[in-house]
Amino acid sequence: MTPVQITKAAESLLQAEKTQNQIKLLTADYPDMTMDDAYAVQKALVDLKIADGCKLTGWKIGLTSKAMQDALKIDIPDSGILFDEMHFEDNSVVPKGRFIQPRIEAEIAFVMKEGLEGAASREQVLAATSHVCPSLEILDTRILRIDPVTGKTRTVFDTISDNAANAGIVLGTQNHDPNLVDLRWAGAICCRNGEVEETGLGAGVLSDPVMGIVWLSERLQAYGQSIRAGDVVLSGSFIRPIEARSGDEFHADFGSFGEVSIKFA
Repeated sequence: MTPVQITKAAESLLQAEKTQNQIKLLTADYPDMTMDDAYAVQKALVDLKIADGCKLTGWKIGLTSKAMQDALKIDIPDSGILFDEMHFEDNSVVPKGRFIQPRIEAEIAFVMKEGLEGAASREQVLAATSHVCPSLEILDTRILRIDPVTGKTRTVFDTISDNAANAGIVLGTQNHDPNLVDLRWAGAICCRNGEVEETGLGAGVLSDPVMGIVWLSERLQAYGQSIRAGDVVLSGSFIRPIEARSGDEFHADFGSFGEVSIKFA
């Protein structure tokens, strides 16, 4: 993609977010789009949001499970940016009409006390982490999931361009030292309106959620970026996305690790 095309794509995504009107698949307009192109569109979108007054608060990692990777026919995760406007308090209410087609995922969030410059080891990630906590990620898509004319589904390049489908984050209030918890066994029972929809364990995230942060540090190094002190990092979902409809209430019970809830007006 040319710089002009990248800018145009980013502007269309931002407009879709503001108007709540989804755009067609970027890969339909740019069939030769590469992963580098997709991250370039994401960066251009991030720059536009920062120019609008948004503040970067961290990162999200997506497509960490084998099931989701198989669905999109890839073998690596993706990543996106967290902004201050995306944060919701635990047990709060998402205003009606805030998102287009929201979905919910359960994850373990890392809050960093130190930055990570360049590719980091597992030990360096643990040393740089202030604490971990239960969280919910709210996904949304500013791009159509399926082209109504061709029936073609969006690809990972569409998703990456769309800030990895990132839209919101809810952090639980129970914080833990990651050195004292085996995060592979930190799982959750995820309910919608009191009924169990999904369950999963942290091991579903690259065998260990810490390795999600390791992967992110390597990816960011390749694109001249890094994890900063104070950043929140969503390590990746260990459940399939759950559709969030108006009036739905979600509760993720992580057992002794904590709990976190959100409701949609």
